[in-house]
Amino acid sequence: MPHLMNTYARLPVAFSHGEGNWIFDTDGKRYLDALSGIAVNTLGHNHPKLVAAIAGQAARVLHTSNLYRIPQQEELADRLAGLSRMEEVFFCNSGCEANEAAIKLARFFGHKKGVDNPVVIVMEKAFHGRTLATLSATGNRKAQAGFEPLVSGFVRVPYNDLPAIRAVAEQNPNVVAVLLEMVQGEGGIHVADPEFQRGLRSLCDEKDWLLMCDEVQCGMGRTGTWFGFQHSGILPDVATLAKGLGSGVPVGACMTAGKAAGLFGPGNHGSTFGGNPLACTAALTTIACIEEDQLLANAVTQGDAIRSGLAEALAGVAGIVDIRGKGLMIGIELDRPCGELVAKGLAAGLLINVTADKVVRLLPALTFSVADTQELVQRLAALIKEFLTA
Repeated sequence: MPHLMNTYARLPVAFSHGEGNWIFDTDGKRYLDALSGIAVNTLGHNHPKLVAAIAGQAARVLHTSNLYRIPQQEELADRLAGLSRMEEVFFCNSGCEANEAAIKLARFFGHKKGVDNPVVIVMEKAFHGRTLATLSATGNRKAQAGFEPLVSGFVRVPYNDLPAIRAVAEQNPNVVAVLLEMVQGEGGIHVADPEFQRGLRSLCDEKDWLLMCDEVQCGMGRTGTWFGFQHSGILPDVATLAKGLGSGVPVGACMTAGKAAGLFGPGNHGSTFGGNPLACTAALTTIACIEEDQLLANAVTQGDAIRSGLAEALAGVAGIVDIRGKGLMIGIELDRPCGELVAKGLAAGLLINVTADKVVRLLPALTFSVADTQELVQRLAALIKEFLTA
């Protein structure tokens, strides 16, 4: 790969095609995909309805630009608003772009209130993207190293710690928003406590702050509800989406409600490719298939089965710290760094990931079947046992 910028530690494999939750490399070897392109391939691989919809749209028009009305974009905004109870949607191409839009919204909101230097509260172990602003909001020093000076205007607090946020409020009058993931993906599959979420909503109302939920990894049904914030019954002012929204076609969204709705006007923000007909067709088809195939319920059923199956298979094995998650967003925390399990999984025909050094991360497609779940538990439990007893 002499002409590719060396930004990824790629594994020595290339894939040629996929069927459902299995994917094949260029030598014909078959792998069970428990990562789904890092929470992207919501419908698995080669879903017939998605393939037909993309092909049909590609035969009509791929892109027109946001200088003109885009019917598919309008329909998708209506669908997302209906599913989320949010009011407005801005479309972009990725999670970091969606989070950039959220950060701009927070600053714009602050300036309208007369705050000259708006501050956003963010969480330890958070991951919001790799653009300069989203990297600054991210709670990963390793990812930030070498890219200083970072963007100012962020204050970091521990996750799930409402008193820490209240303490910041008492000390800093420039706070205008709180940004957090409902489930921290890159941070190690940490779930925001429902009481913390509800308390945070109340605090934001009390202080006239925006509550901004990063749903890039946990949204679009992955946790068993359309959006992670729905588990606690709250409604944020801003919510961001990407990854699973288009089942592999790049598309992101920044949704607003309440105090954040109506903030942006023409010229305040934009995107060349955002919300083009192809991307919106993929997203609309993804939503339709989730509904038709009852994949929200399936995410709960298979996620529970994976966690309970692994807990049973790994019971009594020294080195297991925790098995946690929500729906099909699962982390198995070990007591030692375990990055080598990714290559071991590849050799065993299993695609997994390790994040936060010690957490095996599973992000299967929402189409995972009972048989897929059983196969995953069997293969992964054997790999972890072998690793921990070596």
